[in-house]
Amino acid sequence: MSDENDARPARELTHQVHVGNVAVGGGAPVSVQSMCTTKTDDPASTLAQIEGLAKVGCEIIRVAVPNAAALDGFGEICAQSPLPVVADIHFDHRLAIGAARRGAAALRINPGNIGSFDRVDAVIDEAGSQGIPIRIGVNAGSLDPKVDARQDLTLPQKLVASASSYVEHFRERGFDDIVLSAKAHSVPITLQTYRMLSRELPTVPLHVGVTEAGTLRQGTVKNCVGVGILLEQGIGDTMRLSLTADPVEEVNVAWDLLSSLGMRRLHPELVSCPTCGRCQVNLIGMADEVSRRLAQVKAPISVAVMGCVVNGPGESRDADLGIACGRGQGVLFRNGEKIRNVPEDQIVDELFREIEARYGDAIESDAGEKDA
Repeated sequence: MSDENDARPARELTHQVHVGNVAVGGGAPVSVQSMCTTKTDDPASTLAQIEGLAKVGCEIIRVAVPNAAALDGFGEICAQSPLPVVADIHFDHRLAIGAARRGAAALRINPGNIGSFDRVDAVIDEAGSQGIPIRIGVNAGSLDPKVDARQDLTLPQKLVASASSYVEHFRERGFDDIVLSAKAHSVPITLQTYRMLSRELPTVPLHVGVTEAGTLRQGTVKNCVGVGILLEQGIGDTMRLSLTADPVEEVNVAWDLLSSLGMRRLHPELVSCPTCGRCQVNLIGMADEVSRRLAQVKAPISVAVMGCVVNGPGESRDADLGIACGRGQGVLFRNGEKIRNVPEDQIVDELFREIEARYGDAIESDAGEKDA
């Protein structure tokens, strides 16, 4: 991780680069990324998806550039996007050069599939000319064949060896605005790989994530375990939590993860108990309704919905706002102070009246959602 004489987290020791207006590395807040699922030659659909992702907190967006026909659409997207746009390039170095010239805020390439190093060098030179960083992305599924064939290395060692050789080459060319990723679908391999990268390349910002993690439930678990452990250990400067789902879910899960670690908070946090035989209200339905309506609140507040007297009053008092439920009623708390007793059928509405009174400016103006 960090030098044994430096107690700072590893992410504070990395070289800072800028993807558009977003700082990555050098102790900057861990940024949240996602990738568009739309076709790049359909700028209107892609921009609509980017707008939706920006609303839920995405900070950097990646867009595939699969062929030359997509370049004009890519340029239009870059010109109108509210987020810095990273061009995702495979196989053809000319696409990377074209994307850089059309406004990409960064490039993502895997040098192992771009071709000969003279082609990689052409991409490096263009990125340098445009003043944009490059993410070197190596994946377990697409390793450089020469490295992949080595029987003396484990998969994490192969990923690190491949990544390290590319970083060395980029630096020899005088290019240091690098972000590095080395992804696998296995959580243990992901952990081993990024720990090794953090030790061996301590100044290179790391883009962390578990790739090909699966659908929403499995992918959330794998990413939160793998990325959560790394972030808690100080490793990781930016992240994408890959899910086979709507990209909005990737961003929501990423923020939930950062919030759970106490690193960054963008959305409300719902504190609710798992219920037991002591609960005398319909707490599951109540918590689901509170969660649904909190989705309209864009403030980093803590809201507790507790089902009985064991932990309820204490947890509710520690939240910004909270309800501790008893038989057919609840006690409404605000910053640890009891406000009033509320009948069970009015608990959610009364809770949101308090939220609106204090945080009305942070509630989206969809009255149907807010007052349902």
